[in-house]
Amino acid sequence: MPIREYNPVTAGRRGATVSDYSDVTKTVPEKRLTEAMRKTGGRNNAGRLAVRHIGGGNRKRYRRIDFRRDKDGVAGTVEAIEYDPNRSPRIALIKYRDGERRYILAPDGLGVGDEVVSGDKVEPKPGNAMPIKSIPTGQFLHNVELVPGRGGQLVRSAGTFAQLLAKEGNYADLLLPSGEIRKIHVRCRATIGQLGNSDWANVVLGKAGRKRWLGIRPTVRGKAMNPVSHPCGGGDGRGGVGRQPCNWKGTKLAKGGKTRKSKNPSDKFIVRFRRTGAHQNTRR
Repeated sequence: MPIREYNPVTAGRRGATVSDYSDVTKTVPEKRLTEAMRKTGGRNNAGRLAVRHIGGGNRKRYRRIDFRRDKDGVAGTVEAIEYDPNRSPRIALIKYRDGERRYILAPDGLGVGDEVVSGDKVEPKPGNAMPIKSIPTGQFLHNVELVPGRGGQLVRSAGTFAQLLAKEGNYADLLLPSGEIRKIHVRCRATIGQLGNSDWANVVLGKAGRKRWLGIRPTVRGKAMNPVSHPCGGGDGRGGVGRQPCNWKGTKLAKGGKTRKSKNPSDKFIVRFRRTGAHQNTRR
């Protein structure tokens, strides 16, 4: 996906970039595969603010994505590559031989007319889904399940991939995009290939308005607030915060503070913990 730059005719346009959407072949979604999305404004069922910095934004419909990839043995053809406002990668509209249509995440290299299939023993090519036990070691994967049959939960962002390092017994070692090496059950499914739209991370919004279109409201720094509003607030001028940076309630550390439970049951599946900052963290 090439990135297109704007002419600097205004301050907001200077430095701003946008995708040229040359990989998108269809602009109107399949209506039967979409549903309405209701805005919450960050409020919970009691009407109280539960999540800050949420509100407004362009109206959009949700595209139902087939994360399970459980239609085994039926080949499907890519009808179109579409833009999805709810996620960073592109999505592919698949028409199966029995006439059913489904959306899947579009990996890099998948184009209109290509054929995809899922099952226990299929060819390991981009877009095909199969259990990890049937995937050759060293392959790049995305849309990886954590629990067999639940549907893909890992590696679903644009340009990301996991690598299958080894298989031993009922578990396989996967290198995740964060640098974490995690054991995944071999009956869990994954899709072959790296997700497309890898230049998504290089897009520069350029102005605050584009952030509002995404439904993200302004964020104020804690040290810019009064002491009554934030633990890091107050002080004279641009001094330090005087304590470990934290959230507005003072309950969670910021700037690299660990929030993971020290005795998390899933620790036994982690061979190497994720990288933090510029360094690589090994198992504690």
